[in-house]
Amino acid sequence: MAGPASRRRLRRLAALALLLALAPGPPAAWAGQVPRPAERGPPVRLFTEEELARYGGEEEDQPIYMAVKGVVFDVTSGKEFYGRGAPYNALTGKDSTRGVAKMSLDPADLTHDTTGLTAEELKSLDDIFTKVYKAKYPIVGYTARRILNEDGSPNLDFEPEDQPHFDTKDEF
Repeated sequence: MAGPASRRRLRRLAALALLLALAPGPPAAWAGQVPRPAERGPPVRLFTEEELARYGGEEEDQPIYMAVKGVVFDVTSGKEFYGRGAPYNALTGKDSTRGVAKMSLDPADLTHDTTGLTAEELKSLDDIFTKVYKAKYPIVGYTARRILNEDGSPNLDFEPEDQPHFDTKDEF
């Protein structure tokens, strides 16, 4: 039986295989295209819960990340809202989908789980996801739950989010 480290390694390999399968073709250098400008930031990546927790705003020299609907956003530019001691710091370093939907900072709501949310809460979630997070903060990755199935196999229904800050074909 495989141990936790082996399962993590398999999940990472499965995610890499999925990302490569979604790629539009060979890298830009192979296709004779001009590489994308460096100012766009690092490419998106897969985050486990443990990795995402490292970006909760506690370290001054670290970026601040939070996930909504399995999409990891860099909210560092909103440090006054999301940084250490700030009003919404509880949302950072995790997938806070339920909290965003319910507009709640209750620790029980700071989870990815949307089970039992009302139609109004789900609509609110979609609106905030699109009009606030996708419009204002760059996507830096996806949670493992968004890219992988429960058994660690690639989620074949995964599609990267469109965002005004970059073109997804440049990312995958």
